[in-house]
Amino acid sequence: MDERSVRLLDKCEAMSLLCSKATSYWSLLKFIFQLPLIFTSAIMCVLNALENETDKNTMKIPNIVVNGVSVMVLSVSNQLKVPEKVELFKNLSNQFLLLAHSIEALEPENITRDIINSSTEKYDILLQQCLFEDIPKRYKLEVIKAFEGRALPLQLNGASGLVRPPHVFSQIV
Repeated sequence: MDERSVRLLDKCEAMSLLCSKATSYWSLLKFIFQLPLIFTSAIMCVLNALENETDKNTMKIPNIVVNGVSVMVLSVSNQLKVPEKVELFKNLSNQFLLLAHSIEALEPENITRDIINSSTEKYDILLQQCLFEDIPKRYKLEVIKAFEGRALPLQLNGASGLVRPPHVFSQIV
């Protein structure tokens, strides 16, 4: 493969890994937001059952509190757009991986400038969809470390203010 295709392949693989890590992060947050909703739904069920057997006025305040907690959790989750980010990063990871596979499948003698330009264009379109600000810094640094010595997307190669971790060299004694 020529140098441009190898660099593009590295960048696609790095982005696929980064988006996969972001998917895991946002999936965990989604799960964390769903837990209180499950508990509040169960509590509401119990409170509503008790309301039929007791004085309705004594159940008003607990009902209001539980409903308030549910609304607050839903509001925060919706404000952060957690489910949308899970889907976005999952789709991007898959698309970067598919692009990497299509580049790997190219026969070296069949690689033309047009093919590389077309693949680069697809890569750029996918890259524009990526919300780098919503990916935790630790995952960016992990990908930088994992792809040391290989081509990285501009957003990970230090141009965005992301500082690469210092190298630790061990001395052989």
